[in-house]
Amino acid sequence: MSEFVIMTDSSCDLPASLAEQMELTVLPLYVDVDGQKYTNYLDEREISFAEIYAKLRTKCPAKTSAVNMNDFMGPMEGLLSEGKDVLYIGFSSGLSGTFNAGALAARELTEKYPERRIYAVDSLCASMGQGLLVWHAWQKKQAGASIEEVRDFVEATKLHLCHWFTIDDLMFLKRGGRISGATAVVGSMLSIKPVMHVDNEGHLIKVDTARGRKASIRALAEKASQLGENLEEQTVFISHGDCLDDANFLADIMRSRFNVKDVVISYVGPVIGAHSGPGTVALFFLGKER
Repeated sequence: MSEFVIMTDSSCDLPASLAEQMELTVLPLYVDVDGQKYTNYLDEREISFAEIYAKLRTKCPAKTSAVNMNDFMGPMEGLLSEGKDVLYIGFSSGLSGTFNAGALAARELTEKYPERRIYAVDSLCASMGQGLLVWHAWQKKQAGASIEEVRDFVEATKLHLCHWFTIDDLMFLKRGGRISGATAVVGSMLSIKPVMHVDNEGHLIKVDTARGRKASIRALAEKASQLGENLEEQTVFISHGDCLDDANFLADIMRSRFNVKDVVISYVGPVIGAHSGPGTVALFFLGKER
């Protein structure tokens, strides 16, 4: 059986040390903050995530830069030419064109390397939801599953990967066109916090609201109570927009209330953070449905 590599992109927001342990190939994406383009490496080699969030707090304009098929060709072909097969698990097509670029590259390289296997799976996930799906895929690989078995597992599991998050600064939702200016102003005055998730089409959807910061974070744990399955056996992921104390507050709830097996905490990376802003807290786990 040929060796295969799991490839993803940096919107997975995995801690760099974990991605290295998993021997992932991670394609870096790009973010433009205040007119400066940065490469989103997981190890923060170009700019730290704290620096990015410091810029966002000063209301610097921020946008993401799309990757194209050619960005994928080099890393994918490098692996194929070494005799390795490739399973690419990409950023939700409902939020970005990244997956489609990767899938196009995979199709072109399949024709060039017919003896190799290269598959692209649309995770329909974002941030550490994508990261958690990749982590579960790696667990299957470690257990001896073939590339096709891991691919099929990812397809069968992705709509059970629950993404629940809250945003502290409603002006970032306004900037992204998610809410009106009036809603953002009134919500901010009343300390109304949205409770959102990623739906089955991979889109960001506002589901509920909570009054106050702590209540909005507790609401994420409540979603785990409603949707989670066998939480005591799960490793759950939590990401944060430069607000580690709030992430730890949620982690403590998950440990004390559900006795989860483990918690992995990391930043909401700059690709997602440019749209969600500082103060975002997100919880990811496996459930009955999203």
